[in-house]
Amino acid sequence: MPRRALLRSWMSLSLLVAGLAGGTPALHAQSGPIIPPDAKLEKLFEARVLTEGVAVAPDGQVYFSEITFSHVARDENGFIEAGHIWKFDPTTGKTSIYRSPSGMSNGIKFDAQGRMIVAEGADFGGRRVTRTDLATGKTHILAGLYEGRPLNSPNDIAIDEKGRIYFSDPRYLGHEPIDQGVEAVYRLDPNGKLHRVVNDAGKPNGVAISPDQKTLYVVSNANGTTAIERLEKGTAAQADKVVTPLRKGLMALQAYDLSPEGTAKFRKVLVDYSPQDGPDGLTVDRDGNLWVAVRAENRPGICVYSPEGKELAYLPTEVPTNVGFGRGKDANLLYITAGKSLYRVRVNREGYQLPAGK
Repeated sequence: MPRRALLRSWMSLSLLVAGLAGGTPALHAQSGPIIPPDAKLEKLFEARVLTEGVAVAPDGQVYFSEITFSHVARDENGFIEAGHIWKFDPTTGKTSIYRSPSGMSNGIKFDAQGRMIVAEGADFGGRRVTRTDLATGKTHILAGLYEGRPLNSPNDIAIDEKGRIYFSDPRYLGHEPIDQGVEAVYRLDPNGKLHRVVNDAGKPNGVAISPDQKTLYVVSNANGTTAIERLEKGTAAQADKVVTPLRKGLMALQAYDLSPEGTAKFRKVLVDYSPQDGPDGLTVDRDGNLWVAVRAENRPGICVYSPEGKELAYLPTEVPTNVGFGRGKDANLLYITAGKSLYRVRVNREGYQLPAGK
């Protein structure tokens, strides 16, 4: 056999062995363009207000939040919907309420034991992080206070392979007092200790951890307000209403060095979206690429970036809020929350999931 052919044969065998051993994914699952040219979004469900926080449980059921803004979701008597967690069953195509009230849930993730971790926001919400055992239905409050004061409005969640939970705590809406002196990212250890680990991320929103556990990604979407959608322009009947423009802050995708001890140190801005709006939620695939829900009005959609911030692919959508991969045979099925809907699309990369734990 010629030397070049022998080398190719050896490389193919090595890649196959690595895939079987749980290392590099099998080539057929990772080949081709990241997003197929003929990829089409499939709309699965439409809610009333804003969908968020989509995550797939170990059994393949799909959970996502509906954030029912108190200034929007009212019935004919003025009573406010209390926020919902929906469950979509891929086997039947049906969507049903899993939990309501949801504590105004936003981000949802599943830990290595298959328990649901939820970031509950403000606006009549819980302002806390909770954990639910899907088998029993019992829920524990994991974090609600820092230094004796309520959290601002937990927004999104990431979990590392040591079981530590990282969550962002901005404030985008709600009548409640803002009790924390900074919009930050926190780390909750398995022993229940809560640490503020990022103070310099602007207005932190989406968070994710790289598969090698060495990088914490933090989105800043500093929209210039703590009352989203409530600072509108005056109407013709309100000619005396003075409306000044908002001064938006940092709109960026950022990388932080994550130490084995769980501390985070700013590394660099990977993508600066200014003057357009920045992203919302994000997730990572097994190759470490970032799948980011970008809210820029001139180019809304899912952008795929390398770990260095190079754009690799783009999927246009209505203004998105979050993304999450399926599991098992559907590990390359991407679920998207956008506007008030849930979508899915088949892609050519598999999502990263935490290794199953005891």
